Amino acid sequence: MTVVMARIDNRLLHGIIVTQWAPISNANRVMVIDNDIASDDIAKASMRLARPVHMAVSIISEQTALRNFTNGQYNREKVFVIVKKPDIILHLINKGIKIHSLTIGSTIIRKDAVRLSSRVFTTKEELEIYQKLAQKGVAISVQYVPADKPKDITAKIKDERL
Repeated sequence: MTVVMARIDNRLLHGIIVTQWAPISNANRVMVIDNDIASDDIAKASMRLARPVHMAVSIISEQTALRNFTNGQYNREKVFVIVKKPDIILHLINKGIKIHSLTIGSTIIRKDAVRLSSRVFTTKEELEIYQKLAQKGVAISVQYVPADKPKDITAKIKDERL
């Protein structure tokens, strides 16, 4: 199993993912990992309607994702992982899943958030997680659509004062 792309996106599976990111990801499976969506049959059904052409879609909880990865269920696949928050990416890495880079698309604007770019806001708790990811060698960039030039924010994250 290879995670070919990992992305933080508050909307998870949506038009830009389906029409722009999925085709360039070189993945054959899009994996949305989100505990709330995984337990909401209507939300899952809606997201499945947006399935990228010629790609499998998994919309699963973090626990299911960790179990499936650990059991080798995706060993023959190239996986594009999409999550809302960075803690899931850290948990996957801590369980031995190799993720070399993380692209942040857009996040929700929150009160008292640290602004990492014009579209990316993070809580102090999430910033600590991003810092742990950077310390583990994960390259972190901001890029809304593939046509945008990626902005590497790994150094900014490492230097950000908490």
